[in-house]
Amino acid sequence: MKTNKYIVRTLIVGLGLTTITSCTDLVNNEKDSIVRQSEGGTPVAGDPVGLLESAYKDLGFYTDQANAYALGMHTSAEMIPPTRGVDWGDNGVWRTLDQHTWDATHQQVRDTWNSLNSRVFKTTEILASTTATAAQKAEAKFLRAFSMFHVMDFYGQVPFREFSQGVDDLPRVMTRSEAFDFIVKDLEEALPVLAKMGPSATNGVANKAAANFLLAKLYLNKAVYKSSNPAGPYTFDKADMDKVITYVNAITADGYKLDTDYFNAFSKDGNSETIFVSLEGTPQNRWFMTLHYNQNPSGWNGFTTLADFYDKFEKDDPRIGKPAKGDGTEFSGIGYGFLIGKQIDDKGKDLVDTRTQKVLSFTRDVPLAGAATDKGIRAIKYHPATAGKYILMRYAEALMMKAEAQLRGGDAAGALVTVNSIRTARKAKALTSINTDGMFDEIGRELYWEGGKRTVEVRYGKFTTGVGADNKEAYTVLFPIPAIALVSNPNLKQNQGY
Repeated sequence: MKTNKYIVRTLIVGLGLTTITSCTDLVNNEKDSIVRQSEGGTPVAGDPVGLLESAYKDLGFYTDQANAYALGMHTSAEMIPPTRGVDWGDNGVWRTLDQHTWDATHQQVRDTWNSLNSRVFKTTEILASTTATAAQKAEAKFLRAFSMFHVMDFYGQVPFREFSQGVDDLPRVMTRSEAFDFIVKDLEEALPVLAKMGPSATNGVANKAAANFLLAKLYLNKAVYKSSNPAGPYTFDKADMDKVITYVNAITADGYKLDTDYFNAFSKDGNSETIFVSLEGTPQNRWFMTLHYNQNPSGWNGFTTLADFYDKFEKDDPRIGKPAKGDGTEFSGIGYGFLIGKQIDDKGKDLVDTRTQKVLSFTRDVPLAGAATDKGIRAIKYHPATAGKYILMRYAEALMMKAEAQLRGGDAAGALVTVNSIRTARKAKALTSINTDGMFDEIGRELYWEGGKRTVEVRYGKFTTGVGADNKEAYTVLFPIPAIALVSNPNLKQNQGY
């Protein structure tokens, strides 16, 4: 049987998509393509070792300040992307996320779709390999579930192409409910095979705790994903909440615990909370995207938080931040947490904004457009002097999921105990009671700027009531299917409202 090379172009429309292939005996050096073997026109899966290594490298996608992170944060009431003169204008790409006025041609809506769906296909190829080991297939199922979760969460429907499908076969499209079941099945099959790993600052391989974390997140949001109306209202089943608790308890049993220094959890020395990280890339975009041009390191003077969110913190809650030391060591002019008011350099001297020639002092107020260079409260969780790897799953978030599940399952007393265990570790004052609004606020205080606030706001019915959103229509709880994906795969149907 003749063996040919064919090219799978990965950057065309993700897998929203009709994958374009061509049969040729020529060597192709196209950078945006993956060369595969075929036998008699039937695709043959590539080397699972190389594909799995590539799939892990793909996790660097989440360290960017755009795409998945932007969809999860700029659409929420926790972050604002102010335009400062011509800086951060970018044809309105950031403002439309903040205002909920995106459409099916939005660059980051499209690019996120493409990236996530191409990763689903890559991991599906690993599973099609006849040489992949059981361990490799378990890791591939976890990674596929991780990417597919975000497609389901953001877009509400998931295109899926089997590796063996012909190029003329359109990918089938799963409903949100079907995708939920598919993801759960992948994780349940992978879980017994995945390695048990305790906490480590470099946990960059799929493991049991990571699978349990994703299962907990799935069941916490199951009412959203199974709802006939994406905007709700949602009915949370106690049996689902009990599963969340069980999955989180399994993580605890693997040795994870809270770090007594909140910001240490985001450092290269912090490891007691780290369940899963991206070993590709660094968290540097998290400080570059917010620090002022004249700070060290020199930032892009971009994103800030809102005073309404900042005011959710008690002033003695250590999570609100630690002041800069300015003791002469590199980066000591940068504080931890929220940066507000006068800023200093590494030697402790007042910083001057070279654009205005005024002492740099970050303000509470910040407009979306026409913002001066000093406007807005900045946030630093990963510090340039101490940052470790970029965290994708953290134990404290698992405990917050458990607390919410306890509350929604009718155990308010248990939820209060769990929340206070976190607050005590952070050296914050214990709460005397907890309700749904209080739980929502506590999630914000613990997990701010970590990338998932949109999902939380949707679950709590607060996504279309947030501060700053011009368009508060219910349909924006889902992003549109990118226009180019609709053209490439007629099985996709545009989400309501777009």
